[in-house]
Amino acid sequence: MPVYYGLNIRLHPQVYEPAEDTFLLAENLAVRGGEVALDVGTGTGLIALLMAKKASSVLGVDINPLAVELARENASLNGIKNVEFRLSDLFERVEGKFDVVTFNAPYLPGEPEEPIDLALIGGKEGREVLDRFIQEVPEYLKPGGTVQIVQSSITGVEETLRRLEKAGLRGKIVTKRHVFFEDIVLINAKPSDCV
Repeated sequence: MPVYYGLNIRLHPQVYEPAEDTFLLAENLAVRGGEVALDVGTGTGLIALLMAKKASSVLGVDINPLAVELARENASLNGIKNVEFRLSDLFERVEGKFDVVTFNAPYLPGEPEEPIDLALIGGKEGREVLDRFIQEVPEYLKPGGTVQIVQSSITGVEETLRRLEKAGLRGKIVTKRHVFFEDIVLINAKPSDCV
């Protein structure tokens, strides 16, 4: 069983396996002690479990029921109790406000056919899921909260920054990593009134 950042993580062929994009986020998490965090598209639960080491509580959501089950298993495997996993299409089954919201966005254009595709395919243009996330996230953010988005340069980073601005969030690229034919970019965004 692979170990990531000191956590034992079980994998499943129909759940997105932690990769460069996951690691970029894992190494730059904005969560601080005692905060409340939300991990959207939690997959194996790795990011949610890492945030749970500092946060007072973490909610991880995923549209793939296999991911939710796997993430619960990984929490119990590592004895982490301040985290909950829930089946949800983005914010569909989320209530409350959070200090930090993370999202490793699917970005390939196309139509999902298998559960694993939901982690990779972001709609016909590859941006639909991300755009919906950006539009909805402000109402789940505490004043001064942070949104962390990992995305590929394939889907248009400038477009993401523009849409964040439109949603009342000021985003900036914190770090990026070049992988094969794309840049994986981490954007941190905060409500415009507190920058």
